[in-house]
Amino acid sequence: MLWPFKRFLNPQTPLRGTIEAIYGMIVAQAREPLFYQALHVPDTVNGRFDMIVLHLWLVLRPLRAAEGGAVPPEGLGQGLFDRFCSDMDANLREMGVGDLTVPKRMQKFGEAFYGRTAAYDKAFAAGRGAMADALARNVLNTTDPALAAGLCQYVEAAATRLDALDGAALQAGAFRFPAPQGPA
Repeated sequence: MLWPFKRFLNPQTPLRGTIEAIYGMIVAQAREPLFYQALHVPDTVNGRFDMIVLHLWLVLRPLRAAEGGAVPPEGLGQGLFDRFCSDMDANLREMGVGDLTVPKRMQKFGEAFYGRTAAYDKAFAAGRGAMADALARNVLNTTDPALAAGLCQYVEAAATRLDALDGAALQAGAFRFPAPQGPA
Protein backbone atom coordinates (compact mmCIF):
# COMPACT_ATOMS: atom_id res chain seq x y z
CA MET A 1 0.00 0.00 0.00
CA LEU A 2 1.27 3.45 -0.85
CA TRP A 3 1.45 5.87 2.00
CA PRO A 4 -0.15 9.09 0.68
CA PHE A 5 1.77 11.40 3.02
CA LYS A 6 5.21 10.04 2.23
CA ARG A 7 5.82 12.78 -0.31
CA PHE A 8 5.69 15.35 2.49
CA LEU A 9 8.53 13.57 4.27
CA ASN A 10 10.58 13.13 1.09
CA PRO A 11 9.35 15.62 -1.52
CA GLN A 12 10.29 15.08 -5.14
CA THR A 13 12.91 17.58 -6.15
CA PRO A 14 12.30 19.55 -9.34
CA LEU A 15 15.94 18.76 -10.18
CA ARG A 16 15.31 15.00 -10.39
CA GLY A 17 15.37 14.87 -14.20
CA THR A 18 18.51 16.99 -14.29
CA ILE A 19 20.18 14.84 -11.64
CA GLU A 20 19.37 11.67 -13.57
CA ALA A 21 20.62 13.18 -16.84
CA ILE A 22 23.90 14.46 -15.38
CA TYR A 23 24.55 11.29 -13.41
CA GLY A 24 23.86 9.28 -16.57
CA MET A 25 26.45 11.41 -18.40
CA ILE A 26 28.95 10.82 -15.59
CA VAL A 27 28.50 7.04 -15.70
CA ALA A 28 28.56 6.91 -19.51
CA GLN A 29 31.77 8.93 -19.63
CA ALA A 30 33.35 6.82 -16.88
CA ARG A 31 32.67 3.74 -19.02
CA GLU A 32 34.39 5.19 -22.10
CA PRO A 33 36.57 2.30 -23.37
CA LEU A 34 39.58 4.50 -24.16
CA PHE A 35 40.21 5.10 -20.46
CA TYR A 36 40.74 1.38 -19.99
CA GLN A 37 42.39 0.62 -23.33
CA ALA A 38 44.86 3.50 -23.65
CA LEU A 39 45.02 5.50 -20.41
CA HIS A 40 45.99 2.65 -18.06
CA VAL A 41 42.82 2.65 -15.96
CA PRO A 42 42.29 -0.90 -14.64
CA ASP A 43 39.20 -2.45 -16.21
CA THR A 44 37.94 -3.74 -12.87
CA VAL A 45 35.09 -2.94 -10.50
CA ASN A 46 37.47 -0.69 -8.54
CA GLY A 47 38.77 0.99 -11.69
CA ARG A 48 35.24 1.77 -12.84
CA PHE A 49 34.30 3.02 -9.36
CA ASP A 50 37.33 5.32 -9.41
CA MET A 51 36.34 6.71 -12.81
CA ILE A 52 32.81 7.45 -11.61
CA VAL A 53 34.23 9.21 -8.54
CA LEU A 54 36.66 11.18 -10.72
CA HIS A 55 33.89 12.35 -13.07
CA LEU A 56 31.55 13.12 -10.19
CA TRP A 57 34.33 15.24 -8.66
CA LEU A 58 34.82 17.02 -11.99
CA VAL A 59 31.14 18.03 -12.00
CA LEU A 60 30.85 18.81 -8.29
CA ARG A 61 33.92 21.06 -8.26
CA PRO A 62 32.42 23.89 -10.34
CA LEU A 63 28.98 23.26 -8.83
CA ARG A 64 30.36 24.08 -5.39
CA ALA A 65 31.68 27.35 -6.78
CA ALA A 66 28.38 28.10 -8.56
CA GLU A 67 26.42 27.38 -5.38
CA GLY A 68 28.61 29.63 -3.24
CA GLY A 69 31.07 27.04 -1.97
CA ALA A 70 28.56 25.00 0.01
CA VAL A 71 26.03 22.60 -1.40
CA PRO A 72 22.62 23.17 0.13
CA PRO A 73 20.64 20.01 0.94
CA GLU A 74 18.23 20.66 -1.92
CA GLY A 75 21.03 21.58 -4.34
CA LEU A 76 22.11 19.80 -7.46
CA GLY A 77 25.45 18.81 -5.94
CA GLN A 78 23.81 17.05 -3.03
CA GLY A 79 21.34 15.44 -5.39
CA LEU A 80 24.16 14.07 -7.54
CA PHE A 81 25.96 12.71 -4.50
CA ASP A 82 22.74 11.08 -3.27
CA ARG A 83 22.21 9.52 -6.71
CA PHE A 84 25.78 8.20 -6.63
CA CYS A 85 25.12 6.59 -3.22
CA SER A 86 21.88 5.09 -4.46
CA ASP A 87 23.66 3.67 -7.52
CA MET A 88 26.46 2.18 -5.42
CA ASP A 89 23.91 0.60 -3.06
CA ALA A 90 22.01 -0.92 -6.00
CA ASN A 91 25.23 -2.21 -7.56
CA LEU A 92 26.27 -3.89 -4.32
CA ARG A 93 22.92 -5.62 -4.05
CA GLU A 94 23.09 -6.64 -7.70
CA MET A 95 26.51 -8.21 -7.06
CA GLY A 96 24.94 -10.28 -4.30
CA VAL A 97 26.24 -8.43 -1.25
CA GLY A 98 23.98 -9.23 1.70
CA ASP A 99 21.76 -6.73 3.46
CA LEU A 100 23.88 -6.79 6.61
CA THR A 101 27.09 -6.05 4.69
CA VAL A 102 25.76 -3.26 2.43
CA PRO A 103 25.94 -0.48 5.08
CA LYS A 104 29.58 -1.32 5.88
CA ARG A 105 30.49 -1.30 2.20
CA MET A 106 28.59 1.96 1.68
CA GLN A 107 30.57 3.52 4.51
CA LYS A 108 33.78 2.45 2.77
CA PHE A 109 32.49 3.95 -0.50
CA GLY A 110 31.78 7.22 1.30
CA GLU A 111 35.24 7.26 2.85
CA ALA A 112 36.78 6.51 -0.55
CA PHE A 113 34.74 9.26 -2.20
CA TYR A 114 35.63 11.92 0.37
CA GLY A 115 39.27 10.85 0.49
CA ARG A 116 39.69 10.93 -3.26
CA THR A 117 37.84 14.20 -3.77
CA ALA A 118 39.94 15.87 -1.05
CA ALA A 119 43.09 14.54 -2.72
CA TYR A 120 41.90 15.76 -6.14
CA ASP A 121 40.99 19.21 -4.77
CA LYS A 122 44.40 19.59 -3.16
CA ALA A 123 46.26 18.22 -6.19
CA PHE A 124 44.30 20.33 -8.68
CA ALA A 125 45.22 23.47 -6.75
CA ALA A 126 48.88 22.41 -6.64
CA GLY A 127 49.26 21.83 -10.38
CA ARG A 128 49.84 19.18 -13.01
CA GLY A 129 52.53 17.18 -11.20
CA ALA A 130 50.45 16.84 -8.05
CA MET A 131 47.38 15.93 -10.09
CA ALA A 132 49.30 13.23 -11.96
CA ASP A 133 50.50 11.86 -8.61
CA ALA A 134 46.95 11.80 -7.21
CA LEU A 135 45.54 10.12 -10.31
CA ALA A 136 48.35 7.56 -10.40
CA ARG A 137 47.81 6.69 -6.76
CA ASN A 138 44.00 6.76 -6.63
CA VAL A 139 42.92 5.60 -10.08
CA LEU A 140 45.82 3.68 -11.58
CA ASN A 141 47.06 2.09 -8.35
CA THR A 142 50.66 2.93 -9.09
CA THR A 143 53.33 5.27 -7.82
CA ASP A 144 54.48 6.18 -11.35
CA PRO A 145 52.91 9.55 -12.25
CA ALA A 146 54.19 9.19 -15.84
CA LEU A 147 51.50 6.55 -16.41
CA ALA A 148 48.87 9.11 -15.44
CA ALA A 149 49.99 11.79 -17.94
CA GLY A 150 47.20 11.06 -20.43
CA LEU A 151 44.53 10.83 -17.73
CA CYS A 152 45.84 14.05 -16.18
CA GLN A 153 45.60 15.80 -19.55
CA TYR A 154 42.00 14.61 -19.86
CA VAL A 155 41.14 15.83 -16.35
CA GLU A 156 42.60 19.26 -17.11
CA ALA A 157 40.61 19.50 -20.36
CA ALA A 158 37.39 18.40 -18.63
CA ALA A 159 37.92 20.83 -15.73
CA THR A 160 38.63 23.68 -18.14
CA ARG A 161 35.48 22.90 -20.11
CA LEU A 162 33.31 22.68 -16.98
CA ASP A 163 34.86 25.79 -15.42
CA ALA A 164 34.02 27.79 -18.55
CA LEU A 165 30.30 27.18 -18.08
CA ASP A 166 28.13 29.63 -16.22
CA GLY A 167 26.25 28.35 -13.20
CA ALA A 168 22.92 28.11 -15.05
CA ALA A 169 24.35 25.98 -17.87
CA LEU A 170 26.13 23.75 -15.40
CA GLN A 171 23.02 23.31 -13.25
CA ALA A 172 20.92 22.60 -16.34
CA GLY A 173 23.31 19.85 -17.38
CA ALA A 174 24.09 21.68 -20.63
CA PHE A 175 27.62 20.38 -21.06
CA ARG A 176 29.60 17.54 -22.53
CA PHE A 177 32.77 15.92 -21.30
CA PRO A 178 35.69 16.05 -23.73
CA ALA A 179 36.61 12.86 -25.52
CA PRO A 180 39.57 11.11 -23.89
CA GLN A 181 42.65 10.97 -26.09
CA GLY A 182 45.03 8.06 -26.37
CA PRO A 183 48.77 8.52 -25.90
CA ALA A 184 50.39 10.81 -28.46
